[in-house]
Amino acid sequence: MPADGTVDDGGTARRCVGLARDAGLRVAVAESLTAGLVAARLADVPGASAVLRGGVVAYATDVKASVLGVPEDRLARTGPVDVDVARAMADGVRALLGADVGVATTGVAGPGPADGHAAGTAFVAVTGAAGEHAEELHLPGDRAAVRAGVAEAALRLLAAALADRDRPAPSA
Repeated sequence: MPADGTVDDGGTARRCVGLARDAGLRVAVAESLTAGLVAARLADVPGASAVLRGGVVAYATDVKASVLGVPEDRLARTGPVDVDVARAMADGVRALLGADVGVATTGVAGPGPADGHAAGTAFVAVTGAAGEHAEELHLPGDRAAVRAGVAEAALRLLAAALADRDRPAPSA
């Protein structure tokens, strides 16, 4: 979310689609608590079909393992609200849907705690041709605000990863 706590007007999604299109990259999304919001925001952008391969809503923990290939021992050890689970989800959806870049969200929307984590705790990850990036979030608000904030954070992380991909490495 922008600093004032509001949700972006779609500019972040437009930037993601433009950066991916310009780089010739295809994107796939794996979503838990956001339940399709990230994919929907990308699909709202005209021309998204050039980059968006699809998405998987893996709301249930067992779906994260059976569909996305998140290691069951990882899920048993940490539960689904974990940075490595987010990374594995992003890797899994990328492989499953034949994309260059995977984006994932996992966490607790609320209203109360779940899996040992407070409401508003979430992880977003981007893996693949844009490198590997992950972020832990602790967002305030009700379910809708948390879900919207996590979707926006995932898009911001994707945009940053795609933009960083095009930057030359610093010289030593």
